Amino acid sequence: MNTDKLKKIGSFLIKAILLIAGGTSIFIISVRLGLWGSIPNTKEIQELSQYEASEIYDVNNELIGKFYLSNRQPIAYSEIPKHAIEALIATEDARFYEHNGIDTQSLFRVFFKTILLQDASSGGGSTITQQLAKNLFSRKNYGVFTLPVVKTKEMVVARRLEKNYTKQEILELYFNTVPFSGNTYGIESAALKYFNKKTSRLNVTEAASLIGTLKATYTYDPKKFPKQNLKRRNTVLHQMRKYGYLSDSDYNNHKKDSLKLDFGNYDEQHGLAPYFREELRNRMLAWCKENTTKDSPYNLYTSGLKIYTTLDKTLQQYTEEAMDEHLSKLQKSFEKEYGKNAPWLTNEALITSVVKKTQAYKKLKAKDLSEKAILDSLSIKRKMRLSGIDGKKEVTANTIDSVKHYLKFLNAGMLAIDPKSGAIKSWIGGVDFEQFKYDHVKKSKRQVGSTFKPIVYTTALEQGVKPCDYFSAREVEYENMEGWSPSNSGDVDEEYLNYSLKTALSKSINTVSVKVLEEAGIENTIVLSEKLGITSTLPKVPSLALGTAEISISEMAGAYAAYVNESKPVSPYYLLKVENNKGELLEEFKQKDTLQPAFSETTRQIMVEMMQSVVNNGTASRMRNTYGLRNDIAGKTGTTQSNKDAWFVSVMPKLVTVTWVGNDDHRIGFKTTRTGQGANAALPIAAKLLQKMNRDTTFNSITKAQFNTPSATVTEMLDCEPTKRDGFFKRLFTNPDKKKKTNFKTKKN
Repeated sequence: MNTDKLKKIGSFLIKAILLIAGGTSIFIISVRLGLWGSIPNTKEIQELSQYEASEIYDVNNELIGKFYLSNRQPIAYSEIPKHAIEALIATEDARFYEHNGIDTQSLFRVFFKTILLQDASSGGGSTITQQLAKNLFSRKNYGVFTLPVVKTKEMVVARRLEKNYTKQEILELYFNTVPFSGNTYGIESAALKYFNKKTSRLNVTEAASLIGTLKATYTYDPKKFPKQNLKRRNTVLHQMRKYGYLSDSDYNNHKKDSLKLDFGNYDEQHGLAPYFREELRNRMLAWCKENTTKDSPYNLYTSGLKIYTTLDKTLQQYTEEAMDEHLSKLQKSFEKEYGKNAPWLTNEALITSVVKKTQAYKKLKAKDLSEKAILDSLSIKRKMRLSGIDGKKEVTANTIDSVKHYLKFLNAGMLAIDPKSGAIKSWIGGVDFEQFKYDHVKKSKRQVGSTFKPIVYTTALEQGVKPCDYFSAREVEYENMEGWSPSNSGDVDEEYLNYSLKTALSKSINTVSVKVLEEAGIENTIVLSEKLGITSTLPKVPSLALGTAEISISEMAGAYAAYVNESKPVSPYYLLKVENNKGELLEEFKQKDTLQPAFSETTRQIMVEMMQSVVNNGTASRMRNTYGLRNDIAGKTGTTQSNKDAWFVSVMPKLVTVTWVGNDDHRIGFKTTRTGQGANAALPIAAKLLQKMNRDTTFNSITKAQFNTPSATVTEMLDCEPTKRDGFFKRLFTNPDKKKKTNFKTKKN
């Protein structure tokens, strides 16, 4: 090749290089000048702020949930373990401490290997600082120029970040903003999500597993693709060894470790205490509207509030476990008893009424379709996922099938409180928040059955009835109450038997309870109920003695607390304080003043002794006999008419729990009292909870607490035979087959 040709080629190459360099310079200048959209200036760089999830804490400062648009929770650099930082640098930016935001060496490598030699293995050229720029400021679409524009912008921002922040601060910002899979941002949220622990407690392999996902958050998601994540984790460990962060022996040992995930669910649909968190969410949304930061209201999902509650995370977990364990068995018994004649299968009126409440029906109805056309459409089968006691299953079914399926499910509500203060310790609003949003603690009022009897008996004692007064168990027809005649369940059919007040309560004798209400007075009983904090409307009828009143779980808990709180009821509460994202107090919530004593100390002691008899040898004796509990416990079971509702209230010196079990639709009850009674349907949840607490020594202050010894006077008042038979002459002149007729006595307040 002659010299002239070489000169021409050289001249062309120089011109081409100058042209490319000039064009590139002009392009970079145009980007810096904002011709392709604005770039964050120095002030914006210095005042970085990211959306932060608001956190919910229990009484022991344990995290139990979050409210967020994106699951993000920032932490300080000091909380990030050294091996997590080393894993990031070894994998993403080995010369992080040597460059000023742009790694020129890596850029040249990428240019020559990836672009010229088409070698995809050369990796990316973005530094940690450039990646941070991408995390902080969203990308825009510029068509074919998108990649060069956004990359140039990120390089400019990276240089500005390096000028305004130290390397340590850049790492802190990066770890707090980097995206992981499933709308999770920042390593703290990822650590809690995948390993149920704070970042500071991550070991080397756990940190490597999370850092490994950054290459492709979906592809290397530890939950969805554990094998790919394990392979990628080992690549991260290899890089750590390559750059001297791990010795050969440490690398080999860590590489052998299996992937051990422990998912921490903190979203609103799943995780611990979903019904409680929904109640808290609504309350905090209202709070945010009324409270401002600078010139705007706080945002529950982005302001990073720290919300402290009375809930006990461990107790809540035990409560949910107890409910799941019991209801999974009870549901099977419930369905088996009904068999093919179950109302959710055969009661067309019931099924149709529920179908008409579905969104699918309402949408078709809005189109002015005929009833037949609507039902035909709803009868078309398709693939759907239905929840069950064993989780979700994909089935082929139609809307009507779905209605029948969900109609059969039992539900539950349970509240545990500290009877001295009213602080709520655990809250179960239902069995499955994703499927059944209705909160039975917050919204439900059901007939309470025999759990109302202690209030009737308390009123009677206050009105002068003695624990050793005897009442006939004989059935009576009340002529002034339209011939109403209450009866007893089970084997209580002794026409000549009389029960002491104590025994009648422990055996839950209906006929006696009505007679006790006569002595107490309906108006007096309602007045006492109000003193106990019950605000629900109570029916002014004799059946009040049998619990026909519809009362909330929360009201019952507050009322029963009086029996171990110097006769003073409490108002259950759950919110303690709210702090901002810096930990500064915004508001501390004052609880309602303690209510006045509702009854005398003597009555209180008598009722505690009588309700202990319910547990020791009465309707709640399964606590002792079946579940082997030896704690100091008082309580009362409850079963409503047609076995629609099952209740159990457990009273301990330092914990009161109220449990309800039934079907959401009041038209569906248990088929038999054997299965649907409170002792069988509701009591086991409280019993299983207490078993778990007994095994956990951290609850010793509750489980080992004992009732105070009653006074000598009370002990003497309770000293009598449980039952008495009518005398010879009374039996002689009484016809057991003839029901006694009388009028129900109305006692004035």
